[in-house]
Amino acid sequence: MRKADKRNKILWNVAFVIVLIGLGFSVYKASLRINYSWNWRAVPSYIIYNNVTNINSPVNGVVKGYKDGVLIIESLAKKTIKLKVAHTKLKPGSKVTQDEPVGYNSHYQPGPLLIGLIMTLKISFVSIIIALVIGFITGLMRISSNPLLKNLAITYIELIRGTPLLVQIFIVYFFIGTVFNMTRFVAGAFALAVFEGAYIAEIIRAGIQSISKGQTEASLALGMNYFQIMRYIIMPQAIKRVLPALAGQFISLVKDSSLLSIISITELTKAGREVASSTFSPFEVWFTVAALYFIMTYTLSLLDRYIERRLARNE
Repeated sequence: MRKADKRNKILWNVAFVIVLIGLGFSVYKASLRINYSWNWRAVPSYIIYNNVTNINSPVNGVVKGYKDGVLIIESLAKKTIKLKVAHTKLKPGSKVTQDEPVGYNSHYQPGPLLIGLIMTLKISFVSIIIALVIGFITGLMRISSNPLLKNLAITYIELIRGTPLLVQIFIVYFFIGTVFNMTRFVAGAFALAVFEGAYIAEIIRAGIQSISKGQTEASLALGMNYFQIMRYIIMPQAIKRVLPALAGQFISLVKDSSLLSIISITELTKAGREVASSTFSPFEVWFTVAALYFIMTYTLSLLDRYIERRLARNE
C-alpha cells in the first residue's frame, strides 16, 4: 500500500471516529432537552444480580463451630443445630438468641433481561433448525418437474410471504396451537419457522438455479443420478453462494422473535417491557435491550464471515 493511500485510510478512520463522537454527543444533548434523569447503575441488576438470603438462628444457644459453610449451634436443650451459612462473623463461643441473624447466603441469579435473552436464544435456535428443514425441502419442491410438488411449494411460499408474521403468529397460536394442544414455546417456534422457511426456500431455489446447467448435464453423462448430482455437485456450490443470504434470514429471525411477546412468551422484548414498566427507566432498559439484540445479530454476522472464509480456503 502506498503512503498516500495509507494516509488517506487513516484520515477516513479518524473521520469515522469523529462522526461517532458527534452522534453520541447529539444523543446526550437530546437527553438533556427532555429533562430525563438517567439511572444506568440499576441496569446490571436487570441482567444478573446477587441474591442475598439472611439466615436466622432457630433457637437460643451457643455457637460451637463453623466449617465448610456449616454453622454449628448448640441449643440450651443441648441439641445440635447445623445451618448452611456461606458468610458469618460469629466465632465459637458466641451466644445467639432465637431469630437472631447469624449470617447470610448469597449467589448470583439471572435478571429478567438475561432470562428473556436466554428464551430468545432458545426459541431462535429451534426455529432456525426447523426453518432450514422446511426451506430446504420446499426449495427442492419449487424446482421440481412434478406439478403437484411445484404448485404446493409456490402456494406455500406466496401465502406465507403475502401475509404479516403477526397475523400468522395469531393463527398458529389460537387455531393450530389449540387443535394440536401446542405450548406457547412450540407454537411460537413453529410460527417463526414456517414464516422464515418460505424465504429460505426461495434462497435455496435461487442458489440451485444459479449453478450452470452444464454441470448437471456433465454429471448425467458420467452416470450420476439426480440425488448424487444434488449432493456432490450442485448443493456444495449452492450453499456457498447463498450463505450470506441465509445469515441475513437468521438475523431477521432473531429480531422477528420479538413479536412472540404478543402470545405471552417472555423473550427479550417482553422482559424489557416488564422491566421498563416496573422501574420507570424506559430509555436505559430499551437501550440495553437493543444492545443485547445487536450482540446476538453481530455474533451471527461474525460467524457467517468465519464460515465463508473457511469455505473459501477449501476451494
